[in-house]
Amino acid sequence: MLSSGVSQLRRLSHRIRNIVAPGALVLLYHRVAEVDSDPWSLCVTPQHFAEHLQVLGQHGHPAQLKELTEALQAGNRSPGSTTITFDDGYADNLHIAKPLLERYDTPATVFVVTGYVDQGREFWWDELERLLLQPGTLPESLCLQINGRSFQWQLGESAHYSDSDYERHLGWRAGPDGPTPRHSLYYAVWKALSPLRDEERRRLLDQLVAWSGTEPACRPTHRQVSSGELNALGQGGLIEVGSHTVTHPFLSALPVSSQRDELQRSKAELEEILGYSVRSFAYPHGSYSTDTLPIVRETGFSCACSSVVDMVRPRTDRFQLPRMVVQDWNGEEFSRQLSTWFRT
Repeated sequence: MLSSGVSQLRRLSHRIRNIVAPGALVLLYHRVAEVDSDPWSLCVTPQHFAEHLQVLGQHGHPAQLKELTEALQAGNRSPGSTTITFDDGYADNLHIAKPLLERYDTPATVFVVTGYVDQGREFWWDELERLLLQPGTLPESLCLQINGRSFQWQLGESAHYSDSDYERHLGWRAGPDGPTPRHSLYYAVWKALSPLRDEERRRLLDQLVAWSGTEPACRPTHRQVSSGELNALGQGGLIEVGSHTVTHPFLSALPVSSQRDELQRSKAELEEILGYSVRSFAYPHGSYSTDTLPIVRETGFSCACSSVVDMVRPRTDRFQLPRMVVQDWNGEEFSRQLSTWFRT
């Protein structure tokens, strides 16, 4: 039995079915997993994801992203439909999310960052969390040279971070006001690394690994899909694989030539692995400019998902599809959120 109660979910889903929706919803997930530390709220537990899928199944209108795009192209409405998307391409999308999607016969699209496939390295934000927020002892000070500027941070007593300290702050969500100097350091370094080019960011991460006295590692709980797993992800037709660039940059900060390279390379790399055309794209960080849109079209994508919070309406640009970010809600709260969204 689902923890929130089947009968309650049915009542809430019935309420959603009776709403006359002005458009469709594209839902944004990242991970279906249970991890201790989740500073960016990327994870939905398997239990809660199953409850979400049950609600969507009873709601009755789960749709492929392709169906939604074709409806927009044809000028048709898709009132009340919902489409599931995942960003980044974590391995749990295959091993945990896909079996649940199959159980509830619910389609989804997974947007993959190709530069991490088969690299044996965690996404940089996860690697930063492993280095700075896991229990252990670090040097008391950190100095980094970033874009010609010198940054220095002091950890003081927080250089030693015990298991009990770690347990106490597991609920922390990333922001400038950290409960310890460790958390403040994590956010400050993340903010400094975010706008950098991938090669510069990796160089600095290598420095952080050496500074921490650890070795490069990729936790099984945080790894991305391999090329072989990418094929398994797309098998059966229920899950579409889309592109999420090569290095997950802020596209709006890149020159046009670099934007074009990110899109064309990611599409070509996915197609080489999968053996078929990749048609869907999602903007990393939801970042793009007016220069980006024609590049998306020229590269051969048929749609692109943003991070703008809104419904998909009949006049929505299929290259700027808005999405609703889904949190780790139980089935009841997810139903309430859907009801609210469909009334907007």
